Amino acid sequence: MTRGRPVSDLGEMLAGMRPDLDDRAFAFVVIEGDRPPPVDAFALVHEAEGRSAIVPAPDADPRFARITLAVHSALEAVGLTAAVSGALAAKGIACNVVAGFHHDHLFVPWERRVEALGILDALSHDARR
Repeated sequence: MTRGRPVSDLGEMLAGMRPDLDDRAFAFVVIEGDRPPPVDAFALVHEAEGRSAIVPAPDADPRFARITLAVHSALEAVGLTAAVSGALAAKGIACNVVAGFHHDHLFVPWERRVEALGILDALSHDARR
């Protein structure tokens, strides 16, 4: 993963996104009551209805694969989420996006992870032309 300057140009973000597929499966889980979040949680989300977490879960149903976009996209950049989720949606692949400070992380259905990675690789390749 790169830690260079944040990129805000859409073409540059797509060209440099270098999608990386994590080999672990993940699940979205609800954290009940005052229970502490799982120590291995990738992300925590606090909503009006309660807390949820994204955690490694090899046997969950449904399972999701995490694809990290290696480009350091600027938080105020426009279009990356729309471009990648649109490309996946065009092939009927669900995509849940979690943006960190340095990278965007896409959670796609586990059984379509290799197909999703191929679509994102092609999108990045096309942007480099």
